[in-house]
Amino acid sequence: MTKKFLTEHQISFEEHNVNQEPKYIDYLKEKGFRSVPVIEKNSNPIINGFRPDLLKNLLAQ
Repeated sequence: MTKKFLTEHQISFEEHNVNQEPKYIDYLKEKGFRSVPVIEKNSNPIINGFRPDLLKNLLAQ
């Protein structure tokens, strides 16, 4: 749902799929996350999970 939202609103993103790139599981765990998706901006987490309310904030940026 998050990818669909970003694509529909023409927000560019870089995807790291934990199934295809398991090294990102450790990366997310080190940052304290236990679920995906995690949206980062400038390597800082800003959204965890599908949060349309917070994703809409990206439209204003």
